[in-house]
Amino acid sequence: MKQNTAERVNALERLIVSYQKSYYNGEAEISDAEFDLLWDELKSLDPKNPALARIGTDSGGLFPKARHLIPMGSQEKAANPQEFRQWAEKTAKRDDFGGFVVQYKLDGASLELQYDNGVLVKALTRGDGLTGDDITANARRMKGVVTELKEAFSGGVRGEVIMTREVWEKKYRNKANCRNAANGLMRRKDGEGCEDLSLITYDVSASGNDGFFARETGKIAWLAGRGFSVTGVTELSGPEEIIAYREEVAAHRDALPFDIDGLVVKDDAVDMADLRRARPERQIAFKFEPETAFSVLRAVQWSESGATYTPIGVIDPVRLAGTTVQRANLNNPDMIRAMDLKIGRAVSVVKRGEIIPKIEGLAPIPARETETEIEFPKICGTCGAELRDEGTRLFCPNPECPKRLHHRLEKWVKVLDIRELGDKLLRQLFDRERVRNISDLYSLTAEELAEYERMGKQSAEKVIRHIRTPRELSLAGFVAGFDFEGVGELIMERVVSSGRDTLEKLRAAQAPDLALLWGIGDISAETIVQGIKDAKEEMDKVLAAGIVAIAPPPPEETQRFRGLSFCFTGELKTMKRSAAEEKIKALGASAKSSVVKGLSYLVTNDAESGSAKNKKAKELGVPIINEEQFLSMFER
Repeated sequence: MKQNTAERVNALERLIVSYQKSYYNGEAEISDAEFDLLWDELKSLDPKNPALARIGTDSGGLFPKARHLIPMGSQEKAANPQEFRQWAEKTAKRDDFGGFVVQYKLDGASLELQYDNGVLVKALTRGDGLTGDDITANARRMKGVVTELKEAFSGGVRGEVIMTREVWEKKYRNKANCRNAANGLMRRKDGEGCEDLSLITYDVSASGNDGFFARETGKIAWLAGRGFSVTGVTELSGPEEIIAYREEVAAHRDALPFDIDGLVVKDDAVDMADLRRARPERQIAFKFEPETAFSVLRAVQWSESGATYTPIGVIDPVRLAGTTVQRANLNNPDMIRAMDLKIGRAVSVVKRGEIIPKIEGLAPIPARETETEIEFPKICGTCGAELRDEGTRLFCPNPECPKRLHHRLEKWVKVLDIRELGDKLLRQLFDRERVRNISDLYSLTAEELAEYERMGKQSAEKVIRHIRTPRELSLAGFVAGFDFEGVGELIMERVVSSGRDTLEKLRAAQAPDLALLWGIGDISAETIVQGIKDAKEEMDKVLAAGIVAIAPPPPEETQRFRGLSFCFTGELKTMKRSAAEEKIKALGASAKSSVVKGLSYLVTNDAESGSAKNKKAKELGVPIINEEQFLSMFER
């Protein structure tokens, strides 16, 4: 049992560090709610784990680093009134308790302004909490940044870089939300777009004088008096009054010009020793409940992915968490039955973690006579097999369903990044029944491919060369490539990290044991076990071809680029593009063939060219770096 707990703690620590990195660089991989589940589980298993004390790190290579005047720690959080009451009661018992003050929890990116004798000398991102990226030139272009004070003050001013909803609506709707847009712009090397950002301040400290400010309310008054934009402070008497205030703010937050995702509650008495902690104890982030809105269900569409049919509700447009929602998840057939849901019925729509719209229940509005039953698909539109309704999943059970087989091939090509094998060619190979299983790919020859439409000898040889390029996959990636329904690489990483780190151990695994792992459950466990059993022969054939191998788990220190993605365009001076891609893959990064949302870097020696990739990178706010900057990242 102790060994299993240790393994789970290690897995949680790796996941949290990885997701923190993506969050603090503006492109969160999972929702806040999902991250909170990971955090809470680790905290319950190992309360003193170092991952609970660290902050996400900025992406390196673009800006010089500098140290914060005071560590920029992460706040303790309360997700519900009960957790908040526990914190409030403990805080109020302190001998030097100064009363509760409440501020908006701004949903942006933290920034520290450093002043020397009244002059702004540095502006640092949060970074790892101790050091951050020096983006002073970009900060000077932001609204609300005071570059020179009227007095010889030396110290730090803390604030949140935000983008207003109005600016996002007009110029940056290609970004998921205001926070992601702000994070991307503030880290642009050329500073373009920083004039669309604003800094709202909430804290200040004087260098070498811990007694300069005695009250949090005094800090806000000082900041406002020097021309800074401030969050404002509300003084409230106790936890119940604060809980009621939270409900009031949550109900009207759409009227604010910027996004907030909760309240920050502080002890008004300033304690500099506490502020230097990794997680200060005298303040807490009191998060909002998931935002809810009411709408009307107009239709149900069944999204097909592989063998699974997933219901998607089409609703009247409604505003949620700063975006207009017209489609919302219904998850599975059982959810529809449990709600007795019908077309035309008023529904309650929630954005979990501010990201994923979901119909969670019925709205408190009387039923209408025009309501009609929701029709469930009964037959697979591809193979004609009768769909199986297991309540939590509606799917085609036919393992030889062409749609299912083709989807598996698409998934494999994507996982292995076989770029030259495009969708059209793969479809031709599949329709001619030349490639029906993954192992069939490794028996293809250039001679036979040359006979396919728009191929020719050189193109065919190039495709075969890419297919037969030796590759090592992680065990999780290898299994995920076989496209078991609802089982991606993240889930397989959880299984592998539990000690089942070889294919033989996975084949010996039992569903009841896997179901005990966090985030797996009975259905996923059964899918994994049955999927590995059914794919045994095919997996062995693929490995026997000698082209694809399962790599041993890499040491953590060799994966410092994990989570980053690069796209290369134009000619490199010191190496071939393929060598550069292998270089970043060896450190855990991924190589992209095009500029897409969420790309970490576009690497080019001609950043001013009018190429399509350069234009797309500028539109999406993707950092553009040259070859010298790219190579410098490997020196760190």
